Amino acid sequence: MWILIISLIVLALVAATAGIIRNRKLQKKIDRGELDAMPEVQEVNAECCGQHETCERDSLLAAVSKQIEYYDDEELDKYIGTAPDVYTPEQEDEFRDVFYTMQDTDVAGWVRSLQLRGIALPNNIKDEVFLIIGERRLTPHS
Repeated sequence: MWILIISLIVLALVAATAGIIRNRKLQKKIDRGELDAMPEVQEVNAECCGQHETCERDSLLAAVSKQIEYYDDEELDKYIGTAPDVYTPEQEDEFRDVFYTMQDTDVAGWVRSLQLRGIALPNNIKDEVFLIIGERRLTPHS
């Protein structure tokens, strides 16, 4: 038990010493004119994984972004409010035409855009869309 307490105290002292040394180095840089001011602490979004651009790009949640982005799919606005199970095969093909012409990196953003616009994906193409998004999440991002 004492070893744990002593280890924590030593760790705290090392961290405090490192902080003091860092602040002195930054102050010297400010004095020499290399920096204008001390760097400010930036808050991290706790709901993101730390790769904000990646999280936002691959997220299907409309809450991630409130900005509607069009993917050359303005013609799909006529389906606002249409239930996902009532699309005709011809209407589903309109969604497929847009879906198959976009890059896989744009699919999650397109789905978010549809959600924000009140357009439901037809049930018959949801599996294809989610397959692409799932594969994108499993492969490394470039």
